[in-house]
Amino acid sequence: MIIGFCGLGLMGTPMARRLLAAGHELRVWNRSPARAAVLGVEGARVCETPRALGEQCDYVLMCVYDAAAVEAVVFGPQGLAEAAGVAVVVDHSSIPPDATRRFAARLEQASGAVWVDAPVSGGTGGADAGTLAIMAGGPRAAFDAVEPVLTAYARRITHMGDTGAGQVAKLCNQTIVATTIAAIAEAVGLARDAGVDPARLAEALGGGWADSTLLQIFVPRMTQPPPPVQAGLDTMLKDLDTVAALARAQGSAVPVAAAAGQSYRLASRRGLGPQDVSQLARLYERADGGRP
Repeated sequence: MIIGFCGLGLMGTPMARRLLAAGHELRVWNRSPARAAVLGVEGARVCETPRALGEQCDYVLMCVYDAAAVEAVVFGPQGLAEAAGVAVVVDHSSIPPDATRRFAARLEQASGAVWVDAPVSGGTGGADAGTLAIMAGGPRAAFDAVEPVLTAYARRITHMGDTGAGQVAKLCNQTIVATTIAAIAEAVGLARDAGVDPARLAEALGGGWADSTLLQIFVPRMTQPPPPVQAGLDTMLKDLDTVAALARAQGSAVPVAAAAGQSYRLASRRGLGPQDVSQLARLYERADGGRP
């Protein structure tokens, strides 16, 4: 099957590689051409614009940073909305549910294409391994049509409901993930200040009620030299801001997420935003290097 993929960042590149490995013919576009060129060497065909890509594909997948980037790719000059023949656009980006609904209606009016919001969870490691979780919203028929394609990089794919439901589920995911990482960062700082080796927390708490996949992943990442970026701190802050906006709009109470958001914002103000989200733990380091 000929598939289009727009957005070849930390997540998009390994997802695109999984599509190639699954045997699909792949058309790719990226705002920075050099990233697309790498996939071109590996077997994808590079397109100069989203429109040019869309004119060669029934299904177009997209994974970009935020709602502004999604709008530019789809509705900007030479965007996907101008392409003839695209049947389904699958958006793996994490954007507000109300923006998703607006974009879906606008795209259908412009070209007749159907929108499936399908944000992902699992990080770059999950994308590399093909084990991502996808939570999707949109018309069931469109979801059923694209689901076999998504299995190239996802182990679990769940249709959550109408357009925007996938984005709501992703915000629930981010609420749990972001607050848990914030709690782990505080625990690492608490142990260090007490003179206890925080690197041993994962082992000590394993199997108990505090144990989790996040604990086992993030204690090592917080207690070793800064790792390569798998999920950016500012990206998590963006999602927490979206959680807060949704909660305000519908009157939901999210006090834990709101408090965590302030920790991420403070870390961002201290220059940690571009780094891996594990570096939130640096908020709790002492000026003398963390020794009691």
